[in-house]
Amino acid sequence: MSEEIGQHHLAESGLEPLESEEADLDTSPPRYEIVTFPADYTLEGLVAKFRKSQIKIPGFQRKFVWTLPQASKLIESFLLGLPVPAVFLYTDPEDNTLQVIDGQQRLLSIVYFFDGYFGPEERGKRTVFALKGLNERSPYLNKTYAQLSETDEAAVNQLNDSVLRAFVVKQLSPGDGTSIYHVFERLNTGGTQLVSQEIRNCVYHGHFNDLICELNSNPNWRKLFGKPGPEKRQRDVELILRFLALRFNAARYEKPMKDFLSNFMGAHRRAARDLLDEFKATFLGVTEAVVARLGEKPFHIRAGLNAAVCDSVLTAFSKNLDRIPADIRRRFDVLVGDNAFLRWVSSGTTDKEVVLSRLAAAEKILFGA
Repeated sequence: MSEEIGQHHLAESGLEPLESEEADLDTSPPRYEIVTFPADYTLEGLVAKFRKSQIKIPGFQRKFVWTLPQASKLIESFLLGLPVPAVFLYTDPEDNTLQVIDGQQRLLSIVYFFDGYFGPEERGKRTVFALKGLNERSPYLNKTYAQLSETDEAAVNQLNDSVLRAFVVKQLSPGDGTSIYHVFERLNTGGTQLVSQEIRNCVYHGHFNDLICELNSNPNWRKLFGKPGPEKRQRDVELILRFLALRFNAARYEKPMKDFLSNFMGAHRRAARDLLDEFKATFLGVTEAVVARLGEKPFHIRAGLNAAVCDSVLTAFSKNLDRIPADIRRRFDVLVGDNAFLRWVSSGTTDKEVVLSRLAAAEKILFGA
Protein backbone atom coordinates (compact mmCIF):
# COMPACT_ATOMS: atom_id res chain seq x y z
CA MET A 1 0.00 0.00 0.00
CA SER A 2 2.84 2.41 0.93
CA GLU A 3 4.46 1.70 -2.45
CA GLU A 4 1.22 2.70 -4.22
CA ILE A 5 1.06 5.93 -2.23
CA GLY A 6 4.68 6.65 -3.04
CA GLN A 7 4.11 6.13 -6.76
CA HIS A 8 1.06 8.43 -6.67
CA HIS A 9 3.10 11.11 -4.89
CA LEU A 10 5.88 10.77 -7.47
CA ALA A 11 3.51 11.01 -10.41
CA GLU A 12 1.76 14.04 -8.96
CA SER A 13 4.71 16.09 -7.72
CA GLY A 14 7.85 14.71 -9.35
CA LEU A 15 9.43 14.45 -5.87
CA GLU A 16 10.79 11.25 -4.39
CA PRO A 17 8.73 10.43 -1.26
CA LEU A 18 10.78 10.15 1.94
CA GLU A 19 9.35 8.58 5.08
CA SER A 20 10.92 11.24 7.29
CA GLU A 21 9.43 14.04 5.20
CA GLU A 22 5.95 12.46 5.21
CA ALA A 23 6.04 11.84 8.97
CA ASP A 24 7.26 15.40 9.48
CA LEU A 25 3.98 16.72 8.06
CA ASP A 26 1.97 14.95 10.75
CA THR A 27 3.88 16.26 13.75
CA SER A 28 2.06 18.22 16.41
CA PRO A 29 2.64 21.97 16.65
CA PRO A 30 4.74 23.50 19.44
CA ARG A 31 3.03 24.91 22.52
CA TYR A 32 1.44 28.31 22.00
CA GLU A 33 -0.41 30.69 24.27
CA ILE A 34 -3.46 31.61 22.23
CA VAL A 35 -6.74 33.28 23.06
CA THR A 36 -9.90 32.73 21.08
CA PHE A 37 -12.91 34.90 21.69
CA PRO A 38 -16.26 35.40 19.96
CA ALA A 39 -17.12 38.64 18.24
CA ASP A 40 -20.52 39.47 16.79
CA TYR A 41 -20.34 41.74 13.75
CA THR A 42 -23.29 43.23 11.94
CA LEU A 43 -23.16 42.60 8.21
CA GLU A 44 -22.97 46.33 7.59
CA GLY A 45 -19.99 46.52 9.95
CA LEU A 46 -18.26 43.53 8.36
CA VAL A 47 -18.59 45.01 4.89
CA ALA A 48 -17.23 48.34 6.11
CA LYS A 49 -14.20 46.62 7.70
CA PHE A 50 -13.58 44.64 4.52
CA ARG A 51 -13.70 47.76 2.35
CA LYS A 52 -11.20 49.46 4.67
CA SER A 53 -8.90 46.40 4.49
CA GLN A 54 -9.31 45.85 8.22
CA ILE A 55 -10.43 42.33 7.32
CA LYS A 56 -8.28 40.64 4.70
CA ILE A 57 -8.36 37.42 2.74
CA PRO A 58 -4.78 36.13 2.32
CA GLY A 59 -3.48 34.76 -0.97
CA PHE A 60 -5.75 31.76 -1.18
CA GLN A 61 -5.21 29.18 -3.91
CA ARG A 62 -8.92 28.36 -3.78
CA LYS A 63 -10.72 31.37 -5.18
CA PHE A 64 -14.36 32.32 -4.78
CA VAL A 65 -16.21 29.23 -5.97
CA TRP A 66 -19.77 29.58 -4.71
CA THR A 67 -22.54 29.72 -7.28
CA LEU A 68 -25.09 32.52 -7.40
CA PRO A 69 -27.85 30.31 -5.88
CA GLN A 70 -25.52 29.28 -3.02
CA ALA A 71 -24.67 32.88 -2.20
CA SER A 72 -28.32 33.91 -2.60
CA LYS A 73 -29.47 31.35 -0.06
CA LEU A 74 -26.94 32.66 2.43
CA ILE A 75 -28.32 36.19 2.05
CA GLU A 76 -31.88 34.87 2.36
CA SER A 77 -30.91 33.09 5.59
CA PHE A 78 -29.98 36.46 7.10
CA LEU A 79 -33.19 38.04 5.82
CA LEU A 80 -35.22 35.23 7.40
CA GLY A 81 -33.28 35.26 10.66
CA LEU A 82 -31.91 31.74 10.19
CA PRO A 83 -28.62 30.70 11.84
CA VAL A 84 -25.44 30.92 9.76
CA PRO A 85 -22.12 29.18 10.63
CA ALA A 86 -19.47 31.37 12.23
CA VAL A 87 -16.26 32.49 10.52
CA PHE A 88 -12.74 32.28 11.96
CA LEU A 89 -10.45 35.31 11.91
CA TYR A 90 -6.79 35.56 12.90
CA THR A 91 -5.27 38.73 14.35
CA ASP A 92 -2.15 39.67 12.39
CA PRO A 93 0.41 40.70 15.03
CA GLU A 94 2.13 43.11 12.64
CA ASP A 95 -0.76 45.44 11.86
CA ASN A 96 -3.66 44.11 13.97
CA THR A 97 -5.78 43.43 10.90
CA LEU A 98 -7.97 40.34 10.78
CA GLN A 99 -7.17 37.57 8.33
CA VAL A 100 -9.90 35.18 7.25
CA ILE A 101 -8.92 31.63 8.14
CA ASP A 102 -12.26 29.97 7.50
CA GLY A 103 -15.41 31.50 6.00
CA GLN A 104 -14.10 33.13 2.84
CA GLN A 105 -17.07 32.10 0.71
CA ARG A 106 -19.61 33.44 3.21
CA LEU A 107 -17.81 36.71 3.77
CA LEU A 108 -17.31 37.43 0.07
CA SER A 109 -20.94 36.56 -0.69
CA ILE A 110 -22.03 39.22 1.81
CA VAL A 111 -19.63 41.81 0.43
CA TYR A 112 -20.64 41.09 -3.16
CA PHE A 113 -24.36 41.43 -2.36
CA PHE A 114 -23.83 44.78 -0.63
CA ASP A 115 -21.71 45.93 -3.59
CA GLY A 116 -24.40 44.80 -6.05
CA TYR A 117 -22.22 42.54 -8.21
CA PHE A 118 -21.60 38.80 -7.96
CA GLY A 119 -17.98 37.74 -8.05
CA PRO A 120 -14.91 39.65 -9.17
CA GLU A 121 -14.70 41.51 -12.45
CA GLU A 122 -13.79 39.33 -15.43
CA ARG A 123 -12.73 40.83 -18.75
CA GLY A 124 -14.24 44.14 -17.79
CA LYS A 125 -17.63 42.64 -16.97
CA ARG A 126 -19.45 41.92 -13.72
CA THR A 127 -22.66 40.02 -12.99
CA VAL A 128 -25.41 41.89 -11.16
CA PHE A 129 -26.08 40.17 -7.84
CA ALA A 130 -29.84 39.55 -7.85
CA LEU A 131 -30.99 36.75 -5.55
CA LYS A 132 -31.47 33.54 -7.53
CA GLY A 133 -32.42 29.94 -6.78
CA LEU A 134 -34.93 30.85 -4.05
CA ASN A 135 -38.45 29.55 -3.72
CA GLU A 136 -40.62 31.17 -6.39
CA ARG A 137 -42.84 32.57 -3.65
CA SER A 138 -39.96 34.25 -1.82
CA PRO A 139 -40.43 38.04 -1.62
CA TYR A 140 -36.67 38.37 -2.12
CA LEU A 141 -36.42 36.46 -5.40
CA ASN A 142 -34.52 38.43 -8.08
CA LYS A 143 -33.97 41.37 -5.70
CA THR A 144 -30.69 43.26 -5.51
CA TYR A 145 -29.47 45.11 -2.44
CA ALA A 146 -30.32 48.42 -4.13
CA GLN A 147 -33.86 47.24 -4.91
CA LEU A 148 -34.40 46.11 -1.33
CA SER A 149 -33.21 49.53 -0.15
CA GLU A 150 -35.79 51.23 -2.37
CA THR A 151 -38.79 48.94 -1.83
CA ASP A 152 -38.40 47.13 1.49
CA GLU A 153 -36.80 49.26 4.20
CA ALA A 154 -37.57 46.71 6.90
CA ALA A 155 -35.82 43.94 4.97
CA VAL A 156 -32.70 45.95 4.24
CA ASN A 157 -32.51 47.09 7.89
CA GLN A 158 -32.86 43.44 8.93
CA LEU A 159 -29.99 42.55 6.62
CA ASN A 160 -27.74 45.43 7.70
CA ASP A 161 -28.24 44.61 11.38
CA SER A 162 -27.99 40.84 11.01
CA VAL A 163 -25.12 39.40 13.02
CA LEU A 164 -22.44 37.02 11.81
CA ARG A 165 -20.51 35.50 14.67
CA ALA A 166 -16.75 35.36 14.30
CA PHE A 167 -14.21 33.53 16.43
CA VAL A 168 -11.12 35.71 16.64
CA VAL A 169 -7.83 33.91 17.24
CA LYS A 170 -4.89 35.82 18.71
CA GLN A 171 -1.43 34.45 19.53
CA LEU A 172 -0.01 35.84 22.77
CA SER A 173 3.28 33.96 22.91
CA PRO A 174 5.69 33.44 21.41
CA GLY A 175 5.33 36.78 19.68
CA ASP A 176 6.12 35.51 16.18
CA GLY A 177 2.62 34.87 14.84
CA THR A 178 3.60 31.39 13.62
CA SER A 179 0.56 29.61 15.07
CA ILE A 180 -1.54 30.86 12.14
CA TYR A 181 0.00 28.12 9.98
CA HIS A 182 -1.29 25.40 12.29
CA VAL A 183 -4.65 27.05 12.83
CA PHE A 184 -5.16 27.37 9.08
CA GLU A 185 -3.90 23.84 8.46
CA ARG A 186 -6.56 22.40 10.77
CA LEU A 187 -9.43 24.73 9.97
CA ASN A 188 -9.39 25.23 6.21
CA THR A 189 -12.41 23.43 4.77
CA GLY A 190 -11.83 23.71 1.04
CA GLY A 191 -12.80 20.87 -1.26
CA THR A 192 -9.13 19.91 -1.64
CA GLN A 193 -6.96 19.93 1.49
CA LEU A 194 -4.19 22.46 1.08
CA VAL A 195 -0.58 21.27 1.36
CA SER A 196 2.21 22.99 3.28
CA GLN A 197 3.40 25.59 0.78
CA GLU A 198 -0.15 26.47 -0.28
CA ILE A 199 -0.90 27.23 3.37
CA ARG A 200 2.25 29.35 3.70
CA ASN A 201 1.26 31.19 0.55
CA CYS A 202 -2.02 32.02 2.30
CA VAL A 203 -0.77 33.07 5.69
CA TYR A 204 2.67 34.55 4.96
CA HIS A 205 1.81 36.54 1.87
CA GLY A 206 4.18 39.45 1.28
CA HIS A 207 7.33 40.49 -0.59
CA PHE A 208 9.25 37.33 0.30
CA ASN A 209 6.45 35.07 -0.92
CA ASP A 210 6.28 37.12 -4.12
CA LEU A 211 10.03 36.61 -4.59
CA ILE A 212 10.08 32.82 -4.25
CA CYS A 213 7.08 32.55 -6.59
CA GLU A 214 8.95 34.71 -9.09
CA LEU A 215 12.11 32.59 -8.76
CA ASN A 216 10.07 29.48 -9.44
CA SER A 217 9.79 30.47 -13.12
CA ASN A 218 13.57 30.79 -13.57
CA PRO A 219 14.63 28.63 -16.58
CA ASN A 220 17.61 27.07 -14.78
CA TRP A 221 15.45 26.13 -11.81
CA ARG A 222 12.87 24.55 -14.10
CA LYS A 223 15.67 22.41 -15.60
CA LEU A 224 16.80 21.31 -12.14
CA PHE A 225 13.27 20.57 -10.96
CA GLY A 226 12.57 18.59 -14.10
CA LYS A 227 9.28 20.11 -15.23
CA PRO A 228 8.86 23.05 -17.63
CA GLY A 229 5.89 24.57 -15.80
CA PRO A 230 5.07 25.24 -12.14
CA GLU A 231 3.97 22.28 -9.99
CA LYS A 232 0.31 22.85 -9.15
CA ARG A 233 0.65 22.20 -5.41
CA GLN A 234 3.69 24.52 -5.09
CA ARG A 235 6.17 21.87 -3.99
CA ASP A 236 8.71 23.45 -6.33
CA VAL A 237 8.24 26.79 -4.54
CA GLU A 238 8.69 24.99 -1.22
CA LEU A 239 12.05 23.63 -2.40
CA ILE A 240 13.23 27.19 -3.10
CA LEU A 241 12.13 28.23 0.39
CA ARG A 242 13.86 25.17 1.80
CA PHE A 243 17.16 26.01 0.11
CA LEU A 244 17.10 29.64 1.26
CA ALA A 245 16.17 28.69 4.83
CA LEU A 246 19.00 26.14 5.10
CA ARG A 247 21.49 28.36 3.29
CA PHE A 248 20.91 31.36 5.55
CA ASN A 249 19.61 29.83 8.77
CA ALA A 250 20.80 26.21 9.07
CA ALA A 251 22.44 26.83 12.45
CA ARG A 252 18.97 27.44 13.91
CA TYR A 253 17.36 24.41 12.31
CA GLU A 254 15.05 22.40 14.56
CA LYS A 255 12.64 19.73 13.44
CA PRO A 256 10.00 19.43 12.16
CA MET A 257 11.10 20.78 8.79
CA LYS A 258 7.64 22.25 8.08
CA ASP A 259 7.85 24.52 11.14
CA PHE A 260 11.43 25.51 10.34
CA LEU A 261 10.31 26.62 6.87
CA SER A 262 7.22 28.39 8.20
CA ASN A 263 9.26 30.26 10.80
CA PHE A 264 11.78 31.39 8.18
CA MET A 265 9.05 32.52 5.82
CA GLY A 266 7.17 34.32 8.57
CA ALA A 267 10.32 36.07 9.78
CA HIS A 268 11.13 37.32 6.27
CA ARG A 269 7.58 38.03 5.17
CA ARG A 270 8.34 41.72 4.82
CA ALA A 271 12.13 41.55 4.53
CA ALA A 272 14.10 44.62 3.46
CA ARG A 273 14.81 45.02 -0.24
CA ASP A 274 18.58 44.52 0.14
CA LEU A 275 18.04 41.14 1.85
CA LEU A 276 15.54 40.05 -0.79
CA ASP A 277 18.05 41.06 -3.45
CA GLU A 278 20.67 38.91 -1.71
CA PHE A 279 18.31 35.93 -1.67
CA LYS A 280 17.55 36.43 -5.35
CA ALA A 281 21.19 36.81 -6.41
CA THR A 282 22.18 33.73 -4.40
CA PHE A 283 19.45 31.59 -5.95
CA LEU A 284 20.06 32.74 -9.52
CA GLY A 285 23.81 32.28 -9.15
CA VAL A 286 23.65 28.78 -7.73
CA THR A 287 21.04 27.46 -10.17
CA GLU A 288 23.05 28.75 -13.12
CA ALA A 289 26.23 27.16 -11.79
CA VAL A 290 24.64 23.79 -11.01
CA VAL A 291 23.01 23.50 -14.45
CA ALA A 292 26.29 24.47 -16.13
CA ARG A 293 28.37 21.96 -14.14
CA LEU A 294 25.95 19.11 -13.35
CA GLY A 295 23.39 19.38 -16.14
CA GLU A 296 19.61 19.03 -15.95
CA LYS A 297 17.80 16.98 -13.28
CA PRO A 298 20.94 16.09 -11.27
CA PHE A 299 18.91 15.56 -8.09
CA HIS A 300 16.77 12.76 -9.55
CA ILE A 301 18.92 10.10 -7.91
CA ARG A 302 16.44 7.24 -8.19
CA ALA A 303 13.20 8.27 -9.87
CA GLY A 304 11.90 11.61 -8.67
CA LEU A 305 13.75 14.61 -7.29
CA ASN A 306 15.24 13.96 -3.85
CA ALA A 307 14.61 17.11 -1.82
CA ALA A 308 17.41 16.40 0.67
CA VAL A 309 20.00 15.93 -2.08
CA CYS A 310 18.72 19.10 -3.76
CA ASP A 311 19.04 21.38 -0.74
CA SER A 312 22.37 19.83 0.31
CA VAL A 313 24.02 20.35 -3.08
CA LEU A 314 22.54 23.79 -3.68
CA THR A 315 23.68 24.97 -0.25
CA ALA A 316 27.20 23.64 -0.81
CA PHE A 317 27.45 25.22 -4.27
CA SER A 318 26.13 28.59 -3.07
CA LYS A 319 28.92 28.85 -0.51
CA ASN A 320 31.65 28.03 -3.03
CA LEU A 321 30.70 29.66 -6.33
CA ASP A 322 34.10 31.33 -6.59
CA ARG A 323 36.06 28.08 -6.31
CA ILE A 324 34.25 25.34 -8.17
CA PRO A 325 36.78 22.57 -8.96
CA ALA A 326 37.19 21.36 -12.52
CA ASP A 327 36.24 17.81 -11.51
CA ILE A 328 33.01 18.81 -9.75
CA ARG A 329 31.00 16.30 -11.77
CA ARG A 330 33.21 13.44 -10.56
CA ARG A 331 32.93 14.72 -6.99
CA PHE A 332 29.16 14.86 -7.30
CA ASP A 333 29.12 11.21 -8.42
CA VAL A 334 31.22 10.36 -5.37
CA LEU A 335 28.77 12.25 -3.13
CA VAL A 336 25.64 10.48 -4.37
CA GLY A 337 27.44 7.15 -4.07
CA ASP A 338 28.61 7.80 -0.51
CA ASN A 339 26.88 5.40 1.88
CA ALA A 340 26.73 7.82 4.80
CA PHE A 341 25.30 10.63 2.64
CA LEU A 342 22.72 8.30 1.06
CA ARG A 343 21.70 7.16 4.52
CA TRP A 344 21.20 10.75 5.66
CA VAL A 345 19.19 11.83 2.61
CA SER A 346 17.00 8.73 2.84
CA SER A 347 16.78 8.75 6.61
CA GLY A 348 13.66 8.09 8.61
CA THR A 349 14.30 11.21 10.67
CA THR A 350 14.67 14.97 10.19
CA ASP A 351 16.69 15.37 13.39
CA LYS A 352 19.01 18.36 13.47
CA GLU A 353 22.11 16.14 13.57
CA VAL A 354 21.06 14.35 10.38
CA VAL A 355 20.19 17.52 8.46
CA LEU A 356 23.42 19.30 9.43
CA SER A 357 25.48 16.15 8.73
CA ARG A 358 24.26 15.85 5.14
CA LEU A 359 24.82 19.56 4.52
CA ALA A 360 28.38 19.28 5.86
CA ALA A 361 29.08 16.10 3.90
CA ALA A 362 27.94 17.68 0.63
CA GLU A 363 30.26 20.65 1.09
CA LYS A 364 33.20 18.52 2.16
CA ILE A 365 32.98 15.99 -0.67
CA LEU A 366 32.17 18.55 -3.37
CA PHE A 367 34.56 21.32 -2.34
CA GLY A 368 36.97 19.85 0.21
CA ALA A 369 40.63 19.42 -0.55
